[in-house]
Amino acid sequence: MNSKQLINQNIERFYNKASEETRLDKGMGIFEFERVKSLLEKYSPNPSSKIIDVGGGTGKYSEWLAKKGHQVHLVEPVSKHIKIAQIKANKLKNKFSIHQGDSRKLDFPANYADLIILHGPLYHLQKKEDRDLTIQEAKRVLKKDGTILAFAINYTASTLVGLLNGLIHKKTFFEMCKEELTTGIHNPPDDFPWLLAEAYYYKPAQLKDEFINQGLIHLNTYAIEGLAWLDKDFFSNILNEKRKKTLMELIQVTETDPYLLPFSPHMMIVAKKCLSPPDGFSR
Repeated sequence: MNSKQLINQNIERFYNKASEETRLDKGMGIFEFERVKSLLEKYSPNPSSKIIDVGGGTGKYSEWLAKKGHQVHLVEPVSKHIKIAQIKANKLKNKFSIHQGDSRKLDFPANYADLIILHGPLYHLQKKEDRDLTIQEAKRVLKKDGTILAFAINYTASTLVGLLNGLIHKKTFFEMCKEELTTGIHNPPDDFPWLLAEAYYYKPAQLKDEFINQGLIHLNTYAIEGLAWLDKDFFSNILNEKRKKTLMELIQVTETDPYLLPFSPHMMIVAKKCLSPPDGFSR
């Protein structure tokens, strides 16, 4: 299947130029990778769970989960990522399967997975109906009493970065920030081609509402980077074991504080498909 039918061409072009494969190996990505793995571990305690990693990129998390003994299926729309993931899977004894597909129409039966990870879809679907379809599909494929872990970008992300490095005073960057803060819509200006392709940035309460409105039970919302990345010497301190310990403890103390969630560029929501749905909802 041609991935250009699955994903907007601007997003495809962005990922063809950028290296999603190395993003988690440098800078803030190293910290993000470690932090996300600790959260995934919290919600995949049972050995050999059936896990679907939707929008899982080049398979970094799929590979890690497969090595832990889980039965993992990666779903990804970008052709470049599929090829890289296939090389990873081929090297494993417990291989993960790879499907080029769309989060809005998953090629899996109902009540199939113990855990569904939505790692990319909510980043890039600007229309609410597309995000709703993604959440509905995850719910359909999830076993009763199964869990969804969904990742989102915070509506404050660009603004905080802009304030920390002076970009907020560039007119086009500030206009972009205003749009994100008021509507959630992110479109990179022409003079900032290195910024993330068109995307959707969430308010924490709105993220929770989109899952509750599909009849799912909200368990928690976690900050990924939390406040720690605001440390002015973050990159050197994260390499110092003693200082890293302080930063990690800060995250753990504040990770689910609803008032502090907007200070974290990324967040993860945990939702459950309940055994008996609340009144007014159907499974």
